[in-house]
Amino acid sequence: MMGRITTGLIALAATSLLIGDGTLARPDALILLEIRLPRTLLAVLIGGGLGLSGAALQGALRNRLADPGLLGVTGSAGLGSAVVFYWGLAAGFTPALPLGGLVGAGIGTALLLGFAGRTASGPALILAGVAVSALASALLALALSLAPNPFALAEITFWLLGGLQDRTLTHLALAAPPLLLGSFVLLRLGPGLDALSLGEDTAASLGQPAHRTLVRTAIGTALTAGASAAVAGGIGFVGLAVPHLLRPLLGERPGGLLTGSFLGGAALLLAADMVTRLLPLFLPQAPPLGVLTALIGAPFLIVAARDPRSSAASMHNEEM
Repeated sequence: MMGRITTGLIALAATSLLIGDGTLARPDALILLEIRLPRTLLAVLIGGGLGLSGAALQGALRNRLADPGLLGVTGSAGLGSAVVFYWGLAAGFTPALPLGGLVGAGIGTALLLGFAGRTASGPALILAGVAVSALASALLALALSLAPNPFALAEITFWLLGGLQDRTLTHLALAAPPLLLGSFVLLRLGPGLDALSLGEDTAASLGQPAHRTLVRTAIGTALTAGASAAVAGGIGFVGLAVPHLLRPLLGERPGGLLTGSFLGGAALLLAADMVTRLLPLFLPQAPPLGVLTALIGAPFLIVAARDPRSSAASMHNEEM
């Protein structure tokens, strides 16, 4: 099954290089290298990182409703980019936008780990994420309300909707290191997540303390989700939907979902991005990528919410 997912991802990536905005044709070398290749690679890394972080969070928190946005790092990255827009720094220095998002994500991660405390538990991590998210949302609303002109407000709002258009090799170079590092951290969590699914006491007896697994999950998720938001804006629900899609195929074991979720997230975001590029053939204007992924992911949230296994309490009861 993993081989089929990999083959599908390669086919999607190759097709993505042939698709422009409302066109389907072989591009010249300059367009391929400067526009379509960075966009394709960013879709793979961002989608893979979000899918992987969603699977890791759902396993670490033992809650199938967990999503990378739950920790508030996505919101803090969006705030950092909005501040760059607000001060007009992106107009004179293009890398300022993703750099601002990465700085915001870093601050959000520091606040998250600080609020959660040294002995972070699942509930403490969730509450800390809610606090960081609420703070970032409030400051973002303040920045929007104080936008110097309507054009700045429109730019900030459109960017927050998420997308990969006009991303360059510079954006790829800035986002790739934290995305790859975060994915590496999360991919190594398999034994800890499997042990944690048996209960915190059992995990500790197996040499996989819950605190260590939760902190590493938070750090890996912060790197992947923060870098994603810094470069692509708000792209949600990928981390929620991908593990739910793959569980019937790969099983329920949290550690067994990690690699598949990276590949599946990459494939899902690639496919969604290609849809946004082809929709101008049929519609006057295509919806932003973040809106499209929300339309895809929202039904999974409804289905997951109705599943009694989604709650942390019921999953704990199943362990007992």
